Order: sequence, then structure tokens, then C-alpha cells
Amino acid sequence: MSEIANYVMHGAAQVTPVTLERVLRNLPLWKVEFAQIDAPQFPHLVNQLEFLADVVEDVAEGAYKELTYHALAAAVFALTYAHRKNDLIPDFMGPAGRADDSSVVRAALILHEKAFTHYAEKNNVNWDQVTSKA
Repeated sequence: MSEIANYVMHGAAQVTPVTLERVLRNLPLWKVEFAQIDAPQFPHLVNQLEFLADVVEDVAEGAYKELTYHALAAAVFALTYAHRKNDLIPDFMGPAGRADDSSVVRAALILHEKAFTHYAEKNNVNWDQVTSKA
């Protein structure tokens, strides 16, 4: 398993109900922030972040009850990581600054692909556009 996948699993294991509550309070602002990301070398990052944000909101609001806690925690961790400005590669480092964000988000999606695919199917989301297969 890749180092990034291990990092995501470790980070997701630290997610608590308090973490989820904090993320939910901040998610509307984060969604605006994510929509402003200008990273042409990672063209699917914004769609992936919006997808994960929608998943977290739907699960927290009870609109979708079939997601495993592990997948939810990975989504919360990925969103939190992408929001941070100073992470493994700080966002101000130009094009490389979003490489780690993209890797963490992608790892979360891959680790829980079956669960997220099921969510996408149930909510009429084109999974191929989220995962960059389109």
C-alpha cells in the first residue's frame, strides 16, 4: 500500500464526531474555497472535493445512510487536509502546492471506491467524472 494511502488511513482514524461537527460548520465556506482552486495540472481536484463535501453533508444530514464510517472519516480527513494551507507541500508553492492535496483526495476515493461508487450511483453522480476516467 502506498505511503499516501497509509497517511490517509492514519488521518481518517483520528476523525471523531467532534471533527465531523467542526467540518460541517465550516463546509459551506470550504466549498466556496474549493471552487476557487486554480490547479490546471489537477483538473479533477475541484470535482473530487465537491463530491466528498456532498457525501459528508448527505451522511451527516441523514440523507444517505449507507456509507461506512471508514469512508466518511476518509472523506472528512481529505477535505480537512485540502483546506489546510500549510501541509506536506504548502499551497503557496505554485503548481506543486496542490499535488499533495490531489494525492490525499485521490487516495481517499480509491481506498473506499466501492462505497463512493455506490453513493454516486444512488445520487445520479457521474463517477467517471469524479475519478477522472471520463
